[in-house]
Parts: sequence; structure tokens; C-alpha cells
Amino acid sequence: MSLHAEPEPSRPLRSWVRSSPGTHVWLLVIALTSVVVALSPDHLDHVLLHRNSSNIHELVNHPVRALVASAFWIENPASLALYAVLFELFHAPVERWLGTVRWLAIVGSAHVVATLISQNVVLMAIRDHRAPRSMAHVVDIGVSYGLAAAVGVLTYRLPGPWRWLYLAGAVAFFGVPLLTGGTFTDLGHAIALAIGLLAWPLTWHPQPVSRET
Repeated sequence: MSLHAEPEPSRPLRSWVRSSPGTHVWLLVIALTSVVVALSPDHLDHVLLHRNSSNIHELVNHPVRALVASAFWIENPASLALYAVLFELFHAPVERWLGTVRWLAIVGSAHVVATLISQNVVLMAIRDHRAPRSMAHVVDIGVSYGLAAAVGVLTYRLPGPWRWLYLAGAVAFFGVPLLTGGTFTDLGHAIALAIGLLAWPLTWHPQPVSRET
């Protein structure tokens, strides 16, 4: 009988999770809040989503809470599986590449800036009577602004011609809806993508990737 234990099948998965802890903690919190929404009695889920939204009303009355909490809820719990895939495709590689601090600085800044600018556009539209006053209470939650920023900064991770093809696809995906009469959310996505692209200086000295044995 061999005295050497065989390698654990879960080791590659464990290594991946440990190399991008922020991504997976964030995803875990989103999973928990999604369960809360899914199990909430009738109408309570709407209360929870409105309370944790970053709309104009909440930003005026509870700015810090609105900006932070809105990043940990999604409106449709059925979308959790899709977000899990997107987190692994975009957030995890960026965090593994740049380190948790720089990754968080990029996606956090994008979430805050995109939210504030897009909601300010909504406020101006309400004041100019181009939008109903009810827009001040619209549900504005989710993780898509941070994802758009991760998509943007990941451009610099790709080699040669693939980088430009990827960039063209990202710009088209987030830009076309904005140019064809998009919503304030589409504006936020475009801003977040731009912030990810402008984070290029933070990619100059990527974090060395440690390999577990």
C-alpha cells in the first residue's frame, strides 16, 4: 500500500477559487441574496429590491448603503447561473491576473461612477419633464456595471489580433444599445466599459500567479 496520498481531484478548483477570492465571495453573497428574494413572500421581494436599489430616492437618503448594497442583489434569481458563468469568464481572470486590490478598485469604481452618472441623467430627465417622476424610485440593482468594467480591462490580457477582435465585440455589445435609443442602464454599461479600458495603467505590473503543488 502506497504511503503517498493521491492528489485531490478538487485541487485545481480549489486553486482557482483561492486565486480569485473576491470574485467568489461576491458571487456567494449574490447567491445568498438571490435565495432570500426567491423565498420571500409576495411583495416582500419588491420591498427588498427597492430598499437595496441605487435609484435617485435611495441615493439621496442613503447614498453609501445604496451604492454598496446594490452590487449584491440581482432582480431575477433565475439569472444566478448566468452570472456565475460570467463571473468565472471575466471577474475571476482579471482578479487572478491583477490581484484582488486592483481588480476591486477597477470594478468598484466602475460600479459607483456608472451608477452616479446614469442616475444623474435620469434626474435631469425628470427635471426637464422628459421622464416621469416615478423614475426616481426605479429598481437599479445588479452587478452588470462591474462586469462591463471587467470586460473592458480584460482586453489588455489578450494577445495580438485577438485583442482588437475582442475589443470590437465588447464595444459593439455595449455601444449599439446606447446608440439605438438605449436606457440609463445602457449608458451605465458604456461608462463602466470605458472605465475598464481606461484602467490600462493598472495592468502594467500584473500580479505573479502562484501555483500550488
